Amino acid sequence: MQMSDQKEIAAPPAEVYAALLTPEVLKACVPGATEVTGSPEDGFEATVTQKVGPVKATFKGQVTLSDLVPGEKLTIAGEGKGGAAGFAKGGAVVSLAPSEVGTLLSYEVEAKVGGKLAQLGSRIIDGFAKKMADQFFVNLQTHLAPEGEESEVEARASERKKGWFKKITGA
Repeated sequence: MQMSDQKEIAAPPAEVYAALLTPEVLKACVPGATEVTGSPEDGFEATVTQKVGPVKATFKGQVTLSDLVPGEKLTIAGEGKGGAAGFAKGGAVVSLAPSEVGTLLSYEVEAKVGGKLAQLGSRIIDGFAKKMADQFFVNLQTHLAPEGEESEVEARASERKKGWFKKITGA
């Protein structure tokens, strides 16, 4: 499976970069994470419980970081085993660039799954991976946004919704 996307995050690149290297932030942002320990230098160990289609499993895995360029780029490689459910392994290249909102985060992921997970089919796996990535970035934005302050990204989305509603109702 391959996936790439870009997300706007309302925080400066240095802050986003630091958040991506902090176990507590990762635990708060990764959907289903129950434990994340380690450091950027030694790598992280994580426990994540997820349900993919009919398969629910707890994955234990290791993540290593390389090509660290503070505030700009990092490469992630990881592998997790979920017992009878199977395994997942892969990597991602994450790039950060200043933007009007704060940071434009771009990522390219390549992953492989095996076991019962692989039997679900690529359509289910791809949809699940996209949903997990989207939820991670929503959680990251929420974590980085100041208390009680709507992010510029959320404000733009809200304005688009209001504009659409206004066109239909004429209000």
